[in-house]
Amino acid sequence: MQLHNLKPAEGSTKKGKRIGRGEGSGHGGTSTKGSKGQQARTGYQAKRGHEGGQMPIQRRMPKRGFINPFRVEYKVFNLGQIELLVEKYNLPEFTPDILYINGLINRTDLVKILASGEIKKPIAFKVNAASAKAKEAIAAAGGSIEIL
Repeated sequence: MQLHNLKPAEGSTKKGKRIGRGEGSGHGGTSTKGSKGQQARTGYQAKRGHEGGQMPIQRRMPKRGFINPFRVEYKVFNLGQIELLVEKYNLPEFTPDILYINGLINRTDLVKILASGEIKKPIAFKVNAASAKAKEAIAAAGGSIEIL
Protein backbone atom coordinates (compact mmCIF):
# COMPACT_ATOMS: atom_id res chain seq x y z
CA MET A 1 0.00 0.00 0.00
CA GLN A 2 1.33 3.42 -0.99
CA LEU A 3 0.07 6.96 -0.59
CA HIS A 4 -1.14 7.21 -4.17
CA ASN A 5 -3.27 4.04 -3.70
CA LEU A 6 -5.22 5.34 -0.70
CA LYS A 7 -8.85 6.20 -1.13
CA PRO A 8 -11.74 6.66 1.33
CA ALA A 9 -14.12 3.81 2.19
CA GLU A 10 -17.03 3.20 -0.16
CA GLY A 11 -19.90 5.61 0.54
CA SER A 12 -18.05 7.59 3.21
CA THR A 13 -17.47 10.82 1.25
CA LYS A 14 -20.79 11.55 -0.46
CA LYS A 15 -21.83 15.16 0.07
CA GLY A 16 -25.48 16.10 0.46
CA LYS A 17 -27.14 19.21 -0.92
CA ARG A 18 -26.30 22.34 1.07
CA ILE A 19 -29.63 24.06 0.75
CA GLY A 20 -30.06 27.78 1.35
CA ARG A 21 -26.38 28.67 0.80
CA GLY A 22 -26.70 31.14 -2.05
CA GLU A 23 -26.31 31.17 -5.81
CA GLY A 24 -22.78 29.77 -5.84
CA SER A 25 -23.96 26.49 -4.33
CA GLY A 26 -25.81 25.51 -7.47
CA HIS A 27 -29.02 25.40 -5.45
CA GLY A 28 -29.66 29.12 -5.09
CA GLY A 29 -32.84 31.07 -5.62
CA THR A 30 -35.55 28.71 -4.49
CA SER A 31 -33.09 26.28 -2.83
CA THR A 32 -34.49 23.24 -4.68
CA LYS A 33 -37.95 23.90 -3.23
CA GLY A 34 -39.70 24.96 -6.43
CA SER A 35 -41.47 28.31 -6.49
CA LYS A 36 -43.86 29.73 -3.93
CA GLY A 37 -46.63 27.83 -2.14
CA GLN A 38 -46.95 26.34 1.33
CA GLN A 39 -44.32 23.67 0.83
CA ALA A 40 -41.66 26.26 -0.06
CA ARG A 41 -41.99 27.89 3.37
CA THR A 42 -39.95 26.98 6.40
CA GLY A 43 -41.75 25.03 9.09
CA TYR A 44 -44.07 23.35 6.57
CA GLN A 45 -45.35 20.03 7.85
CA ALA A 46 -47.89 17.98 5.89
CA LYS A 47 -50.86 16.85 7.95
CA ARG A 48 -51.48 13.09 8.00
CA GLY A 49 -53.94 12.11 5.28
CA HIS A 50 -53.93 15.59 3.68
CA GLU A 51 -54.11 15.36 -0.10
CA GLY A 52 -53.66 19.01 -1.03
CA GLY A 53 -57.34 19.90 -1.16
CA GLN A 54 -58.36 16.80 -3.10
CA MET A 55 -61.18 14.89 -1.43
CA PRO A 56 -59.38 12.53 0.99
CA ILE A 57 -59.51 8.76 0.44
CA GLN A 58 -61.45 8.14 3.66
CA ARG A 59 -64.19 10.46 2.42
CA ARG A 60 -64.23 9.06 -1.14
CA MET A 61 -64.75 5.49 0.03
CA PRO A 62 -68.32 4.32 0.71
CA LYS A 63 -69.21 3.46 4.28
CA ARG A 64 -70.66 -0.01 4.73
CA GLY A 65 -71.59 -2.27 7.60
CA PHE A 66 -71.13 -2.05 11.32
CA ILE A 67 -68.24 -2.95 13.64
CA ASN A 68 -69.37 -4.05 17.07
CA PRO A 69 -67.05 -2.44 19.66
CA PHE A 70 -68.12 -5.00 22.30
CA ARG A 71 -67.19 -8.11 20.28
CA VAL A 72 -65.32 -10.73 22.32
CA GLU A 73 -62.63 -12.62 20.39
CA TYR A 74 -61.31 -15.98 21.59
CA LYS A 75 -58.28 -18.06 20.70
CA VAL A 76 -59.94 -21.32 19.72
CA PHE A 77 -58.55 -24.77 20.48
CA ASN A 78 -60.21 -27.95 19.23
CA LEU A 79 -60.17 -31.13 21.31
CA GLY A 80 -58.10 -32.86 18.60
CA GLN A 81 -55.41 -30.16 18.87
CA ILE A 82 -55.39 -30.21 22.66
CA GLU A 83 -54.31 -33.83 22.92
CA LEU A 84 -51.33 -33.11 20.64
CA LEU A 85 -50.40 -29.93 22.55
CA VAL A 86 -50.54 -31.70 25.92
CA GLU A 87 -48.14 -34.36 24.63
CA LYS A 88 -45.81 -31.94 22.86
CA TYR A 89 -45.45 -29.42 25.71
CA ASN A 90 -46.05 -31.83 28.66
CA LEU A 91 -48.86 -29.64 30.00
CA PRO A 92 -50.06 -30.61 33.51
CA GLU A 93 -53.35 -28.80 32.86
CA PHE A 94 -54.83 -26.61 30.14
CA THR A 95 -54.93 -22.99 31.40
CA PRO A 96 -54.30 -19.61 29.72
CA ASP A 97 -51.25 -19.00 31.95
CA ILE A 98 -49.58 -22.26 30.92
CA LEU A 99 -50.43 -21.64 27.25
CA TYR A 100 -48.88 -18.16 27.52
CA ILE A 101 -45.70 -19.51 29.13
CA ASN A 102 -45.34 -21.98 26.23
CA GLY A 103 -45.87 -19.20 23.66
CA LEU A 104 -49.18 -20.51 22.30
CA ILE A 105 -51.23 -17.38 23.09
CA ASN A 106 -50.67 -13.74 24.02
CA ARG A 107 -51.08 -12.43 27.58
CA THR A 108 -54.54 -10.91 27.04
CA ASP A 109 -56.02 -13.65 24.82
CA LEU A 110 -59.20 -15.44 25.92
CA VAL A 111 -59.30 -19.22 25.35
CA LYS A 112 -62.28 -21.22 24.08
CA ILE A 113 -62.54 -24.99 23.65
CA LEU A 114 -64.50 -26.46 20.72
CA ALA A 115 -65.52 -30.09 20.23
CA SER A 116 -63.87 -30.87 16.87
CA GLY A 117 -61.79 -34.02 17.23
CA GLU A 118 -61.54 -36.48 20.12
CA ILE A 119 -59.97 -36.43 23.55
CA LYS A 120 -59.02 -39.66 25.32
CA LYS A 121 -56.92 -38.57 28.31
CA PRO A 122 -58.44 -36.94 31.40
CA ILE A 123 -57.18 -33.34 31.38
CA ALA A 124 -58.04 -30.48 33.76
CA PHE A 125 -59.20 -27.35 31.91
CA LYS A 126 -59.44 -23.77 33.19
CA VAL A 127 -60.58 -21.70 30.22
CA ASN A 128 -62.71 -18.65 29.43
CA ALA A 129 -65.34 -20.50 27.38
CA ALA A 130 -66.25 -23.92 25.99
CA SER A 131 -68.96 -25.28 23.74
CA ALA A 132 -71.59 -27.62 25.20
CA LYS A 133 -70.32 -30.58 23.13
CA ALA A 134 -66.76 -29.93 24.28
CA LYS A 135 -67.88 -29.96 27.94
CA GLU A 136 -69.63 -33.30 27.37
CA ALA A 137 -66.58 -34.81 25.62
CA ILE A 138 -64.22 -33.66 28.41
CA ALA A 139 -66.50 -35.09 31.09
CA ALA A 140 -66.80 -38.37 29.15
CA ALA A 141 -62.97 -38.65 29.00
CA GLY A 142 -62.79 -38.18 32.78
CA GLY A 143 -61.42 -34.63 32.70
CA SER A 144 -62.66 -31.54 34.50
CA ILE A 145 -63.49 -28.10 33.14
CA GLU A 146 -63.68 -24.80 34.98
CA ILE A 147 -64.90 -21.60 33.27
CA LEU A 148 -62.90 -18.55 34.36
